Amino acid sequence: MKMNRLGQSELMVSEIGLGCMSLGTEEVVATSIIQTAFDQGVTFFDTADLYDEGQNEEIVGKALKGHRHEVVIATKVGNRRIDGQAGWSWDPSKEYILSAVKKSMRRLGTDYIDLYQLHGGTIDDPMDETIAAFEQLKQEGWIREYGISSIRPNVIRHYADHSNIVSVMNAYSVVDRRAEEEVLPLLKEKQISVIARGPLASGVLATGRQPDKAVNGYEIEELNQLRQQLTSLIDEEGGRTLTQLAIRYSLSDETVATVIPGASSALQLLQNIKASTVILSDTEKQFIQQVSKANKYELHR
Repeated sequence: MKMNRLGQSELMVSEIGLGCMSLGTEEVVATSIIQTAFDQGVTFFDTADLYDEGQNEEIVGKALKGHRHEVVIATKVGNRRIDGQAGWSWDPSKEYILSAVKKSMRRLGTDYIDLYQLHGGTIDDPMDETIAAFEQLKQEGWIREYGISSIRPNVIRHYADHSNIVSVMNAYSVVDRRAEEEVLPLLKEKQISVIARGPLASGVLATGRQPDKAVNGYEIEELNQLRQQLTSLIDEEGGRTLTQLAIRYSLSDETVATVIPGASSALQLLQNIKASTVILSDTEKQFIQQVSKANKYELHR
């Protein structure tokens, strides 16, 4: 598995990581998937305090306990549960971040977090206060580095200009190319890495799946047409499926350090990991861009 540096930090991550949100709450099953991922060379594991109300962090922490210094564990903060109220509220305040990190560390069973990420946000947030919280946590040794998970160009630009983030988690796939025009060039200039989420676009680019809903401006018929157009690049007998092609496209920009497809079974996981052996030529990348849409950010500025 190829390893890439996250931004200008000392964190080295496998180019294919594991998005842990879809692991589920069956601990035996989830632990087996995590262990298989590690055995296959995956060293980057992404979770969040929001997933399964913290249970996901607990499962990830237990599963990786024996490999703690061999992996990079990333989690997220900003969604706050208030006692007596249903759901979550958004809280990017310094006070909340400084308190939430200790709870995440306790659930993960670790005394530090490799990558702590803001889990969303808007341009109206007290961003300088949020940055101060992350900087304090880094100075005190509770986190090694910090980043944000955002698709909002204006928010990303502020953090790129005013903080020491090493990464931005951003949706990036064949059917969601919004990052190509604004986000990727900016982060390349700033030497900040992208963690690409959603490479399979909720399954519409997965092998053996049939699109059943519109995604990112594509109607179902358009998605089926796109899948058909991509068949010329697929060689399933040679180990190049649609799943692997889609994941490799998300890795094709040099700013992307790692991609984090989810997996709810070992079979899905192994299919995803095989993308590490796929090569995508410049000509093939150009073809993919010709038959897909160059989406642009309109909402979520």
